[in-house]
Amino acid sequence: MSVVSLLGVNVLNNPAKFGDPYEFEITFECLEPLQKDLEWKLTYVGSATSDEHDQELDSLLVGPIPVGVNKFIFEADPPKTNKIPDAEILGVTVILLTCAYDSREFVRVGYYVNNEYDSEELNADPPAKPILEKIRRNVLAEKPRVTRFAIKWDSEASAPPEFPPDQPEADLVADGDQYGADEAEEEEEEEVEEGGEAAPDAMAEDAEMAGAEGEGAIAAGEVSDDGSEDLEADSSGSEDEELEEEEVEGEGEGDDAMEVDGVEKPNGASGVEHHMDEVMVH
Repeated sequence: MSVVSLLGVNVLNNPAKFGDPYEFEITFECLEPLQKDLEWKLTYVGSATSDEHDQELDSLLVGPIPVGVNKFIFEADPPKTNKIPDAEILGVTVILLTCAYDSREFVRVGYYVNNEYDSEELNADPPAKPILEKIRRNVLAEKPRVTRFAIKWDSEASAPPEFPPDQPEADLVADGDQYGADEAEEEEEEEVEEGGEAAPDAMAEDAEMAGAEGEGAIAAGEVSDDGSEDLEADSSGSEDEELEEEEVEGEGEGDDAMEVDGVEKPNGASGVEHHMDEVMVH
């Protein structure tokens, strides 16, 4: 997060003559106390094809910066015409307003500037040698291009590192001496319990329980058979029907026996804008 945020820039004298100074009303917010000043600069791009004609019109140090919203007036001198080619004086160019902290730029505001004569006759037929007194500039203040850069501020530079500090005493004991010792003891105890012989009393109790379960199952089967015979006798009264039902019951028991023996059943089958942009990037 940026400690200083640019809230707004107003171009005060616009439009103006080519030789008039630039004036900006700058409003920004500071969230934390700063140890150093903010450096504001205004640069004039003299040519769209080369940076050799760029001019730093003025710079200003602002500080100390109080926490909160701040506002000031930044005034810069006009560009020197002897450093601008005659063919580049008229037309569209760019000015760059930048701010840096500790020589680290964190915000840049670019404006298009249109330079033209103040009369239609001169604009229709401009002279070979520009008449500077009759040229006026118009800053397109309604369409600025703001670029922000992430930098390190005072609070971030003095912040402690995120990783934990070194612990040299932690490396004095080898990992193999302690790592997994508790797990090994537990595994040995489990092996002794599983490999030991079962007690005779426990075996006898298991056998008695198994016998009791078998008798209970048979008894339950007899009760169910008797009940079914009585119901069938009352409803039908035919011995042939009883024989057929017994045969059907026998076949079902055979299927159960086959499944228990492990025999598997078969399964079924399964399926000018370009020019202006170049100036701004420059």
